[in-house]
Amino acid sequence: MSADAFAASIARGAATRPNFAGAVKGALVFGVVEAITPLLGFAVGLVTSSFVGAVDHWIAFLLLGVVGGRMIWEALRREEEEDAPGIATIGWRAGLALVATAIGTSIDAAAVGISLALIGENILLIAAAIGFATFVMTTIGLSVGRMAGARLGRAVEIVGGTVLIAIGLVILYEHLTAIA
Repeated sequence: MSADAFAASIARGAATRPNFAGAVKGALVFGVVEAITPLLGFAVGLVTSSFVGAVDHWIAFLLLGVVGGRMIWEALRREEEEDAPGIATIGWRAGLALVATAIGTSIDAAAVGISLALIGENILLIAAAIGFATFVMTTIGLSVGRMAGARLGRAVEIVGGTVLIAIGLVILYEHLTAIA
């Protein structure tokens, strides 16, 4: 469940270059979102699964596409002297992008929650495990992204944005081919 969040966190780490405390805070966002979405999916699954299943892949695709496209755009338009290694300032836009990325990568967890509602599994234990695994993986991913971003600059951000868009495309492709 947390593999896509790990890949996305590397991209976010390259873009924002958080210190360890910042990586832990960012990972906490990913972990909490990833733990909440199966709970929300479970609740929706108790009511209806057809509507969410019809649009979840489009939501993930749009969120990841917008965040990835913005990362690429910002990396390409930034001046060369701004590309020096260092820790970027984390503002509200970076925080919003972090939350959008976390939501985009956690849409599949909502689908898991829906299916768990249909079979009656212990959603609280499973959601906690998903959240914890995601927290650990994204702490590592944000730290790796920071190191790669500091050494390779905007090239890593461009690759990271491309990876986010690719994750969105894979989610869209998997859902659309499953329907066909």
